Amino acid sequence: MEQNLLDVLRDHTAGDPMREGVKWTDLTRREISRRLAEHGTPAGRGVVKQLLNRHGYVKRKAQKVKAMGSRHPDRNAQFENIARLKQAYLEAGQPVISMDAKKKELLGNFYRDGKLYTREVIEVFDHDFPSAASGAVFPHGLYDVGLNRGHINLGTSRETSQFACDSIEHWWQQYGRGQYPQVTRLLLLCDGGGSNSASRYVFKEELQKLADRLGVEIRVAHYPPYCSKYNPIEHRMFPHVTRACQGVVFHTVQIVKELMEKTKTRTGLQVTVDVLDRAYETGRKCAEGFKENMKITFDGYLPKWNYRAIPATG
Repeated sequence: MEQNLLDVLRDHTAGDPMREGVKWTDLTRREISRRLAEHGTPAGRGVVKQLLNRHGYVKRKAQKVKAMGSRHPDRNAQFENIARLKQAYLEAGQPVISMDAKKKELLGNFYRDGKLYTREVIEVFDHDFPSAASGAVFPHGLYDVGLNRGHINLGTSRETSQFACDSIEHWWQQYGRGQYPQVTRLLLLCDGGGSNSASRYVFKEELQKLADRLGVEIRVAHYPPYCSKYNPIEHRMFPHVTRACQGVVFHTVQIVKELMEKTKTRTGLQVTVDVLDRAYETGRKCAEGFKENMKITFDGYLPKWNYRAIPATG
């Protein structure tokens, strides 16, 4: 019977049907039972389940674990560098802030994944056409690694480098300055793309302006390409924010704010949320002459991913 089971599975899998190793099948237990009967070995669905378990076949989801693109030769070196920087800043009592943006959310009667306890069916549009939306919200997150506290600014315009830096400034003025009254510098961890791209000079220009306004040195350490999942905010904050919002239709920005503010964990994570209702222009470039005269200080070690914005003096 067990050999017949393997023959059935081998005949209905992707790839070469003659291969010895069978990784998966989309046959149901009822279909396997029927095919076993065709092979002369009748077996009910209960027996099929036992046989599948015995041979290690269990229902699984595909997991996003394989990195895309080629492995950057300096990948491990940057990870080690980030670990050293984090330890040094935390031991000195200086903030280590992990930054990233969640995907844009349309406002309106649109489907969102998740289940809720409800007494009636929640009916939403059958298509997610942006033209049917009343607006959009751009959640920009900041996670304090040392304090296990998070903050999200909800933008209503565009995700730009200026918005990212305004988000940092808002967090600092409303929360960070009070939490770190003696701060002289902060470490900003982020991926290498999007509004905080490692290769975008407009981000560096906005970052320099921000350092000048705050009077605080901002050190940036970018994660290598295709490694954004290792950014602390991605696994210490965002999954809990997603859980707090699951299944609820985002009709208004206020609903989004109230839901995200409910984010908490048994380990003490707290999340504050504010709205940055300011218009931002896409496609902006850095000011003429900025590249030649910029005051951004690049590290001697892996300078593309590591640099500082030092505030102007006097």
